[in-house]
Amino acid sequence: MYDIIVIGAGVTGTCIARELSKYQVKMCVIDKADDVASGTSKANSGIVHAGYDCKPGTLMAKLNVRGNELLYQLAEELDFPIKKNGSLIVCTVESERGKLDQLLAQADANGVPDARIVEREELLSMEPNLTPNAVAALYVPTGGIICPFNLAIAMGENAAVNGCEFKFETEVQDIVKKDGYYEVVTDKGTFEAKGVVNAAGVYADKMHNMVSENKMTIVARKGEYLLMDKELGDYFSATIFPLPGPMGKGVLTAPTIHGNMFVGPSATDIEDKEGVNTTQDIINDLVSKASASHLTKDRLPMGKVITSFAGLRAHEANHEFIVEEVADAPGFFDAAGIESPGLTSSPAIAEMLVGIIQEKYHFPVNENFVAKRKGIVHMEDLTLEEKNALIKEKPEYGSIVCRCEMVTEGEIMDAINRPIGAKSLDGIKRRTRQGMGRCQAGFCTPRTMEILSRELGIPMTEITKKGEGSNMLVGKIKED
Repeated sequence: MYDIIVIGAGVTGTCIARELSKYQVKMCVIDKADDVASGTSKANSGIVHAGYDCKPGTLMAKLNVRGNELLYQLAEELDFPIKKNGSLIVCTVESERGKLDQLLAQADANGVPDARIVEREELLSMEPNLTPNAVAALYVPTGGIICPFNLAIAMGENAAVNGCEFKFETEVQDIVKKDGYYEVVTDKGTFEAKGVVNAAGVYADKMHNMVSENKMTIVARKGEYLLMDKELGDYFSATIFPLPGPMGKGVLTAPTIHGNMFVGPSATDIEDKEGVNTTQDIINDLVSKASASHLTKDRLPMGKVITSFAGLRAHEANHEFIVEEVADAPGFFDAAGIESPGLTSSPAIAEMLVGIIQEKYHFPVNENFVAKRKGIVHMEDLTLEEKNALIKEKPEYGSIVCRCEMVTEGEIMDAINRPIGAKSLDGIKRRTRQGMGRCQAGFCTPRTMEILSRELGIPMTEITKKGEGSNMLVGKIKED
């Protein structure tokens, strides 16, 4: 029997697992996908929100500001990329200027440090490519950018090193309350635990409703994006938001942590909790807004779009995080309704929920807890001397596989052989950026499959894009 089972291996679930691993806890994380960060966490804006947008006094506001603080600390400990590039919330209509004052008041009430309003002249000196229609903006220097995959991978790897088990491609079918424990029934067998943490994203309502009479509803809110070539990565230095609307923070334009630029997201509530297809009407709308100089001085060159993608936000009707032990299901803990700013808030959500769990179970401190983790070496980031030294030690670091992102065979091997290492093409992509560049894996897929086959000791026909049912090959055209 486990002490704790965490359902969901996104940023929230992996942060909770890492925080729990500071104690002597027998635990595992269960996810129906083949890897961490395969749901909401894999397709979002990658923004470190400062906390100005949340309603003062809410749990969301409190955890957003605390999460912002924690992320910059954790990046040092766990070696994942993050950049404090600041956020600008831009007003382009003089009559709406008062909304900036309201947002500044919210930022101050929430404890967001150093927020201030910048006038047009200073604003355009900060961001010369902003639309000349800009009137003023709220500047929040603690805003940042991050890679969501890297956060979940870093947290998951560190949790695994500290004793947490991970069970992937394992779908929860039922949760049964027993006398003092739970049975978690999956398609790979039944597991028992004293406590269960529900971090299941858009499926958190389904998990909650299995054990509680107080029903929950989570709506899948789809956001679609345009990702642009690295040629435009320095178009803006800060993250550029419009004034927020009723469906969220609006369509923004921002650099990514890896040097691209994106436009998005849209916001459409859908019934299908797997509906991550992009839709032509929404893409056309994003193109229109980008091309019409929505926030930019010039029309953005749509020929520089290298891909579009969509993700789902776990929207709860009250737009509030639910972080608590369920009243009529003792030992069942919800981390539900984790939509934006959920990515930023995830370490603070973990801190809060593990505090609640500790009040109940009083697990002993893990005296052997390993707090540090070293990420995958990215050759492109090294000096010539560092590259030469690494290649001398391991020649595979001198063999480039992905030319767009300059990813080497050595990096791919590292991604496969790490704790909770990659077992699919998407797993490699998330860890190394192989296939994320201009050609979108058109060149490097066959070689990456060969490396996966060799390192995992499986035939090429068993290599998948993202786990069971997504095999890349069905057989050989001819025998060797």
